Amino acid sequence: MSDLSKLCIHSITTKPWGLREAATKYATAGVTGISVWQDAAASFGDGHRAAGEMFRSEGIDVVSYVRGGFYTALEGAGRMKAIDENKRIIDEAAALGAPLVVLVCGATPGQSLFESRKQITEGIAATIQHASDAGVKLGIEPLHPMYADSRSAVNTMSQANAICDEVGHSHLGITADVFHIWWDDRLEKEIKIAGEKNRLFSFHICDWKNLPEDMLNDRGLMGEGVIDVSGIRRWVNETGFSGYEEVEIFSNKYWAMDQDDYLDQIIDAYKSLS
Repeated sequence: MSDLSKLCIHSITTKPWGLREAATKYATAGVTGISVWQDAAASFGDGHRAAGEMFRSEGIDVVSYVRGGFYTALEGAGRMKAIDENKRIIDEAAALGAPLVVLVCGATPGQSLFESRKQITEGIAATIQHASDAGVKLGIEPLHPMYADSRSAVNTMSQANAICDEVGHSHLGITADVFHIWWDDRLEKEIKIAGEKNRLFSFHICDWKNLPEDMLNDRGLMGEGVIDVSGIRRWVNETGFSGYEEVEIFSNKYWAMDQDDYLDQIIDAYKSLS
């Protein structure tokens, strides 16, 4: 059984709620962490700094800002634009009081994944000092290979660890999301490596349904699908990870239901983890 002291919920998980309503509902339910998505922050009329102050007034920690990345492009001008965009995102995270920006690294049809990974590494290297100066860390999130065409050329923990090794900066690490990495037979070893190198920055949980109706927007609650969430969680905890466990669910089904009932289900599913 899990208490709620390490439970964080992404704002997109309860997408029908604006940030102010989410903060109030989470706090009332005993949830003390939120990861804020850019579109939700942009809809908060008073700005990022005010949003951060609002969360803190409710007793809610801002755990991360989602998302930066998308460093790849066929033309150099596109890659430079992405670097500038990531610096802006880092500044927004700093204003919000978020200690971490999650990176969905990008991939570009028309060039190899090897070239995209090279561009990702170069883009992160060109961004990381700005992040360090702002007091914000960057977490590479490996995405499931089904997204390797146009969303991310970084698809395994091993690839993320390799980029971290090459860039070599204490403000660069990894965001491990069970939805994307559960299938990897090297997962336990790579999580251990990330832990040993102090670069396991955040941990996302949900579940992969058997035969999902939509490959993006039909994620399940923990225990609803085929992922050994508790087992992966155990590997993460064995590294000494002590951060929040972040529920990130994209689901047309859950977005359509009463969000108060849905929040209750999230909490029940989280408490059921061993």
